[in-house]
Amino acid sequence: MSQTPLIDELLDVAQAAAAAGAKVLSGRNAGEFNATNKSGDGDWVTAFDIAAEEAVREVITGARSTDAITGEELGTSMSDDFSGIRWSIDPLDGTTNFIRNIVYYCTSVAACDREGNWLVGVVNAPALGRIYWATKDGGAWITEGGATRELPGPVTGRKGGILGTGFSYDEDLRADQVKDFLPMMKGLSDMRRLGSAALDLCMVGDATLDAYGERGLNEHDWAAGALIAEESGAWVHRPQLPSPLEGGPTEPDRLAAWIAASAPDLSARFPV
Repeated sequence: MSQTPLIDELLDVAQAAAAAGAKVLSGRNAGEFNATNKSGDGDWVTAFDIAAEEAVREVITGARSTDAITGEELGTSMSDDFSGIRWSIDPLDGTTNFIRNIVYYCTSVAACDREGNWLVGVVNAPALGRIYWATKDGGAWITEGGATRELPGPVTGRKGGILGTGFSYDEDLRADQVKDFLPMMKGLSDMRRLGSAALDLCMVGDATLDAYGERGLNEHDWAAGALIAEESGAWVHRPQLPSPLEGGPTEPDRLAAWIAASAPDLSARFPV
């Protein structure tokens, strides 16, 4: 399923780290959310986001102490003797879903090399009982109900196609995103807004969705899911933005940048 000792090691760490985060999320208790607002009326962070990121980081640093880590809640950390491997983690992708007890939320863990090549990605969705994972050039897989199978990838030419997308908490950006929506829907029959970019990308990989596109996201939202979709055989476009180790993208650049994945015959609908 994977090719090199390094990728085997990184996959083991990623799976253990994502499982540690998902275990925190499995303890969901509305009385312990301690939810606060980050940047918009719907942009929440809870005690579970923080605790899950701490659990993920503990696994990674315990196994690979010289790797860099970029996390949604706790920022970027790097040791003086940087190994060249950087992790991008979203401890709770779908926080609003988590708060409202909607089952589409997950812990997302991915690793890349110095050149920004994504090597492994794991998305663990505890309320769904699904673990999606992929390695570079090693295919994409799902473990569900104790069984593991390879993801089929999106179906070319399927009738009744479904688009996944998302919209910003910011009203002005959301108005711009709505303008993008109808052109993306051309030739498709319906759309779903599930509330987790990581899971949307995985669902392109498992042929639940035929296409997914959104702009304005952060790297940790799509890092693992994009690799999983790509390794399943989907066409994938990632934002071309500076690494967090280089200071990261400016806000205007990030808000304009697209992450998209689809069956190859649907790629032209995205303005990338």
